[in-house]
Amino acid sequence: MSRPSYPFEVKSRDIWRIALPASVAFITEPLAGLNDITVIGRLGDAALLGGLVLGALAFDFIFSMAYFLRTGTAGLTAQSIGSRDPQDGLIHLSRAVVASLIIGVAMIILSGPLLYVAGLALAPPTPAVADAMAAYFHVRIWSAPFSLINYALLGWYYGRGNARTGMMLQFIIHLVDIFLSVFFVYGLGWGIFGAALGTVLGQVVAALVGLVLVVRHFGGLRRLAPLIHPTELFDPTGLRRMIGLSRDLMLRSMALMGTYLIFAAQGSRMGEIALSANAILLNLLMISGYFLDGMAQAAEALCGKAVGANYRPAYERAYALSMRWGLGVSAGLAAFWLLGGPFVVDFMTTSEPVRAYAREFLWLAALCSLTGMPAFVYDGILVGSTLNITMRNGMIVALLAFLVGIFAFQPLAGNIGLWLAIHVFYLARAAYYWQALDRRKPSLFTQPSAAGS
Repeated sequence: MSRPSYPFEVKSRDIWRIALPASVAFITEPLAGLNDITVIGRLGDAALLGGLVLGALAFDFIFSMAYFLRTGTAGLTAQSIGSRDPQDGLIHLSRAVVASLIIGVAMIILSGPLLYVAGLALAPPTPAVADAMAAYFHVRIWSAPFSLINYALLGWYYGRGNARTGMMLQFIIHLVDIFLSVFFVYGLGWGIFGAALGTVLGQVVAALVGLVLVVRHFGGLRRLAPLIHPTELFDPTGLRRMIGLSRDLMLRSMALMGTYLIFAAQGSRMGEIALSANAILLNLLMISGYFLDGMAQAAEALCGKAVGANYRPAYERAYALSMRWGLGVSAGLAAFWLLGGPFVVDFMTTSEPVRAYAREFLWLAALCSLTGMPAFVYDGILVGSTLNITMRNGMIVALLAFLVGIFAFQPLAGNIGLWLAIHVFYLARAAYYWQALDRRKPSLFTQPSAAGS
């Protein structure tokens, strides 16, 4: 079946128009985590720091199960833009916001069982760490509905290629979090409760601002309300597509976060020093990952637009340019961490044993910028192409490769082996995506109809 084609060009400036503000915005996500770790870490209590680290990892895993609200919305919205949807993909945002409210409230209701499962998975090494983790968890869970609404909003804005507004919302989330966490912990002496509360309030403020901006984009509530038809919102075909996409992206995210949880658990079994040092290095890795996500976001928006526009030349150009620029960015990040990482480690913690342990393995974390780059960029290309099954299967294959790496390397090389397994995870993921996408690309486009050519 043919469909219209809407040709457009993709140049390096189009990549950077999206990638630069997105990278600046994404970098605030691990920086907020670094802030919480630093705020608590400089209190000098390794158990308190370990509890916060495990609590934050637990939420990363829990929220990752709903990360499809961002990635799925972005891919569907980008394709709507490419196909000249007059409502800018509003229906995809509306469905995602409704789902966010339902899932977020369910998370609050099920907070007890969620904490129990997280405790079993992460295996806190001491009772003091377990108590700190629980204190953080019981406050942070109240951010769930707002965090998920922010996922939906960011997916919509980035899917439309409106990276500046997405950047602003992420700045709000994390700047409010950073400011309030420092104030609550040092100004009011609220400890881990204050760090968690700052995170909650950052999500609340950003969600309210983002929703107001959506209403303004469509000219106010009176103009917006008639655009959201209940019959279209709950259209069976649209819902089936969303559910299928969400299911596969959820499984993909669970496999991804499962990898990081296993990494943390393996570090936890080596003691509090190894747990805290690896957590610091993992956050440095997350900074690189979120920076590369800016390039992936550009690939997502432009490849998705090309699929919606039914124009393969633009798709191929966005694919090539995002990989080319991604390589340059990743090399710069690796060099930065190799040279500047020791100063960051020393700033993040005052514990000399943790500092020494982290410096010993810094080079392995820095090189993850290079080995992880193709996987991150492929994520964006696949999201824009809504190749959800390919993403799911590739992540599961990579998780299995990671487990093999742990069993092969860690008994022989200890923490070096654990970090080598992370490199195996990234490389296996990229290899699977490359060969799978090469097979699937022709099916994304059809012969253009005369009306749209």
